Amino acid sequence: MLEKLEIVKQRFDEVSDLIIQPDIIADQKRYVQLNKEYKDLKVLVDKREEYKTILDRIAEAEEIISDGSDAEMVEMAKMQMDEGKERIPLLEDEIRFLLIPKDPEDAKNAVVELRAGTGGDEASIFAGDLFRMYTKYCESKGWKVSTVDFSEGTNGGFKEIQFEVEGDDVYGTLKFEAGVHRVQRVPQTETQGRVHTSAATCMVFPEAEEFDVEIDPKDVRIDYFCSSGPGGQSVNTTYSAVRLTHTPTGLVAQCQDQKSQHKNKEKAFRVLRSRLYDLELAKKQAEEAAKRGSMVTSGDRSAKIRTYNYPQGRVTDHRINLTLYDLQNIINGDIQKIIDELQLAENTEKLKASDETI
Repeated sequence: MLEKLEIVKQRFDEVSDLIIQPDIIADQKRYVQLNKEYKDLKVLVDKREEYKTILDRIAEAEEIISDGSDAEMVEMAKMQMDEGKERIPLLEDEIRFLLIPKDPEDAKNAVVELRAGTGGDEASIFAGDLFRMYTKYCESKGWKVSTVDFSEGTNGGFKEIQFEVEGDDVYGTLKFEAGVHRVQRVPQTETQGRVHTSAATCMVFPEAEEFDVEIDPKDVRIDYFCSSGPGGQSVNTTYSAVRLTHTPTGLVAQCQDQKSQHKNKEKAFRVLRSRLYDLELAKKQAEEAAKRGSMVTSGDRSAKIRTYNYPQGRVTDHRINLTLYDLQNIINGDIQKIIDELQLAENTEKLKASDETI
């Protein structure tokens, strides 16, 4: 493991030198990539220092014990050695997981889209519940949530809603939420008290930077229209909303959240770039999932991933067979435990799939 960590240290020193070079600073794309690599390597280099320190302490303790001339020092050395030997396996596990190659998309911001599925009005209400759940979760992480576009349900909630999330490692966290979410409960409109099953689909795209995807302006049709929904008279009577249609793929992105046509156009282009980027990413994810038989992030948007059962107060994630009887807290944004378990499952799969021996 030390040999592997030495290679990491060499690369860290190399990147540390590169990010202060004027030509690198002038190249925004390269500079951003190297800065991200620097931060990731720094975590490993810090673990390397801790690992080396513990190994040195164990070696020092073994010398004192083998000398045996000072009984008090021997006793202290034994304690130091026991503590070190207890910490080493845990530290090695942490390092193994850190050495798993990171998905470069994980650090990106995300565009999230929720759509009501089967279940009529109840599905729209459920999509609204999911939006509230994700908003509260993002707030707890200190992430910024910004609505892009929405279509309200007739009895509350949303037929569909699209929003951007900005922060640290947003896509790497929220990508596990992509798929079909089911709810089992008695709808507000149900007079017989029967439990119905409804569904909503969640899609999560990594937000693409301009240098990730180049869009030819000739390939995009731009339409302007009046915004609907809240925002005052000026929003509803001026052509501030923007719809973009990418002719080669047929992809559509629109934004009506801002009063400014320019800001809506800017947001819509960000979403369109992210959708185009996601097309390629979904293919890549599906290929990787097929290789390692992954059920955690397969790229399959039609896969049923989670059930929220209100009568039993139960939430079940079907990918890892995790069931938690904590529905109220989860629907109020406390989804970290589920995400932690999904990340652990994916990392374990990657670790098994890795041909390299550490």
